[in-house]
Amino acid sequence: MANITIMNGFLLLGFSDIRELQILHAFLFLVIYLLTLAGNFIIIVITTLDQQLQSPMYYFLKHLSLLDLSFISVTVPQSVANSLRDSGYISYGQCIFQVFFFTALATAEVAILTVMAYDRYAAICFPLHYEVIMDPGKCKWAVLGVWLSGSISGTLYTAATFSITFCKAKIIHQFFCDVPQLLKLSCSDDYFGVIGVAAFMAMMGFICFMAIVFSYTHIFSTVLRIPSAEGRSKAFSTCLPHLFVVSFFLSTGTFEFLKPATESPTIFDLLISIFYTVLPPSLNPIIYSLRNEAMKEAFRKIFLRETLFRKKKTFSLLLINILY
Repeated sequence: MANITIMNGFLLLGFSDIRELQILHAFLFLVIYLLTLAGNFIIIVITTLDQQLQSPMYYFLKHLSLLDLSFISVTVPQSVANSLRDSGYISYGQCIFQVFFFTALATAEVAILTVMAYDRYAAICFPLHYEVIMDPGKCKWAVLGVWLSGSISGTLYTAATFSITFCKAKIIHQFFCDVPQLLKLSCSDDYFGVIGVAAFMAMMGFICFMAIVFSYTHIFSTVLRIPSAEGRSKAFSTCLPHLFVVSFFLSTGTFEFLKPATESPTIFDLLISIFYTVLPPSLNPIIYSLRNEAMKEAFRKIFLRETLFRKKKTFSLLLINILY
């Protein structure tokens, strides 16, 4: 790692000091990042343009993709740039930016996953009243609440974190500005404000978790009573992808923040951080599209047919030029 002055910023140690491994890390992260951007952008486009995908489920999925696209953009580009430059330096302002948006988007992601669970609960358990329960006005208010909850959490957590005094060496054993790592740089007990905000956020997260558990308990109870195998299969196909995403995101994030902090994090600790910062946004487009025939059909209709039309138009113009 190059020698740099970190008095006005922090030093992110990342994964390795070996130059070849830094290049490999940058390449892998860049590929994952570009694929994630493409996958989530495709979902946003087809759920916006396709008239068959205008139900509340796809409206919430569009905002989940927007959150995922933003969430991975907070940490990965900075990490890729640092690896390519052989420099782990991040300025004080950039660190504040990362903590705010990372916290805000993670909170909003938990909130949107909770709303999506309630949407599936209403659709399966109360199908005759679904359009009344999830009318467009209520859906818009729910999404507004999701983004507001993220913004408020991000503001409180960031303000509390950077109100503490950092008096130790500003070295962070992570590839991004991780709050537990920042708290270890404090040499006094002035981080109780952060603990208070974190406890409040943990309580809100627990409420969201219990709401999801409540929703899926009733969903599975209802689905198992459906007489036809086709009906059960269709219901499970819309619920299981969401349940997997919720379980993966919450379990890895909870494990990361409940495990004891260590002075010298291992490669296992860094891998766990990848599991909740990088993998969920990259896997969500695959998970939600893999078993969803409506999404596949919309993709073929919007992208593949458009490509075929352009090829035919180009061929026709070329044929006209040849003949005339």
